[in-house]
Amino acid sequence: MTRAPAIRVGLIGYGYAGRTFHAPLIRAVPGLDLRLIGSSDPTRVAADRPDVAVIADPYAVATAEAVDLVVIAAPNDTHAPLARAALAAGKHVVVDKPFTLTLAEARALRAEAGSRGRLLAVFHNRRWDSDVLTVRAAITDGVIGPVRHFESHFDRFRPEVRDRWREGAGPGSGIWYDLGPHLLDQALLLFGLPERVTAHLARLRAGARSDDWAHVVLDYPDLRVVLHASMLVAGGSPRFLVHGEAGSLIKRGADRQEQQLLTGLAPGAPGWGTDPDGLEIHDGSGRVTHQPAVAGDQRRFYQGVAETIARGAIDGTAALEAVRVMACLEAALTSARTGASVEPSLAPDERGN
Repeated sequence: MTRAPAIRVGLIGYGYAGRTFHAPLIRAVPGLDLRLIGSSDPTRVAADRPDVAVIADPYAVATAEAVDLVVIAAPNDTHAPLARAALAAGKHVVVDKPFTLTLAEARALRAEAGSRGRLLAVFHNRRWDSDVLTVRAAITDGVIGPVRHFESHFDRFRPEVRDRWREGAGPGSGIWYDLGPHLLDQALLLFGLPERVTAHLARLRAGARSDDWAHVVLDYPDLRVVLHASMLVAGGSPRFLVHGEAGSLIKRGADRQEQQLLTGLAPGAPGWGTDPDGLEIHDGSGRVTHQPAVAGDQRRFYQGVAETIARGAIDGTAALEAVRVMACLEAALTSARTGASVEPSLAPDERGN
């Protein structure tokens, strides 16, 4: 059997996301070949990836003949134009979250990818975290019966405002654009589209230039989903609180893959994705049992990308999911601005009706 040629990858951006997540995960997946990196700091890239060519111009990477798949890990306001250039050049595209700055941009990119038969996906790597996999399995197994309240937290303690674009005042900055896409994608994966979104965003740290606190409620007919993110939570908070008709689930600890990557652990190495913090299951009688956590593995995102491109089975699902997340993200922004609950602005075909 002849092995299919490797999918040649160009990575745009070698900041925190590109260096910590994308490059190691791409290199860990058979069938993907990281050929080119777009960065203004070639010395930094060479120190980590001496075998990979570096180009300063991001658009040169997006349109390079030697690349089949373009991964965009650049500042948020460059996502749409770079993705558009890559799709126009016939490339498959993965965009770091958030997908775009607006729902209109997301829709335009989805249409472009569909017309060209190219994969377009958002890097929702957090689908493959141990915490959400563990909770999802318990919900699917009906451990606590029908879920009526679901609470998801991305809380950190960073009281000092850092000098970086994610915490600046520019387009796409702030905690909701940064962490909201992960929180929304996991919620939509579990429960589908909400009827309404109600959001409160705030700047709570001294000197904050963009929102650093977000509290968002998704309304479903018989369920409320609470999504929360803050930069002022010392000691952390439970990652998930889930209440159902037959009991409750508490997942206290968060997935460790980001920390493992920061320490230099290679994806797939012994201990990769393991989570020592199990799931607490509380029943109505006050009894508490514990269930081991499912191991996480963010490589599965890029494994799925590689398999989809190799098979040519590009049905547009990933781009549609990205549009749905953007619709909910934008609904939250509108709600926070107006004080009203907002229905995500999606057409019937985008809802799947």
